[in-house]
Amino acid sequence: MSNEATVHPGTDQPAGPADIASFIDHTLLKPEASEADVLKVCAEAAEYGFKSVCVNPIWVKTVTTALKGSGVLACSVVGFPLGATPTDVKSFEARGAVLDGADEVDMVINIAAARAGDKGALVEDIAAVAETVHAGGAILKVIIETALLTDEQKVLACQAAVEAGADFVKTSTGFNGGGATVHDVALMRRTVGPDLGVKASGGVRSLADAQAMIAAGATRIGASSGIAIVKGEQGSAAY
Repeated sequence: MSNEATVHPGTDQPAGPADIASFIDHTLLKPEASEADVLKVCAEAAEYGFKSVCVNPIWVKTVTTALKGSGVLACSVVGFPLGATPTDVKSFEARGAVLDGADEVDMVINIAAARAGDKGALVEDIAAVAETVHAGGAILKVIIETALLTDEQKVLACQAAVEAGADFVKTSTGFNGGGATVHDVALMRRTVGPDLGVKASGGVRSLADAQAMIAAGATRIGASSGIAIVKGEQGSAAY
């Protein structure tokens, strides 16, 4: 059974428990996560039909093997969680993740460049990683870390992602304070238009949270509380 979303973002009737799983990147990014923890998340993703499993790069091979035949995608992060890594290092890291089987890569932008209003630096950073990721047949999500930016800076970062050829913009790492808000998701959707994906990530812990993000324009939800969300329960604060 396909795990593609069946409800369009921004509608008056956001997804319910029956189809919310198709929006969720089931996430485990704790640095202390063990192989057993990763395999547990993979089993959960296959059982519930989540869109992907998102992990740190060292676990991509494990995830790819565990998810084979499940229809669930493998997702890795790059330059995570600070984004303060040279572009060539981000590209190298992204290439390794794709070679290990990642279908999707979530990179953190140069946050300092966004705060300085340096759009050129942002485009250069994102475009290099996008080229690497796309060459491997994967898609790129760009984490702009909304909690550290003004609305003007958020718009700039989203515009840079569009110009650089990214496939998604994403709100947050979940590690640098704050998380996804309806305001930020709506702002990002208005900025990137209808063609790019928008991922709400960080602090989405309930079905109501996820529904609000989807209604605001999100097409993907990053959460460690995916099971609680699909069950209509309240998840924990842990990312």
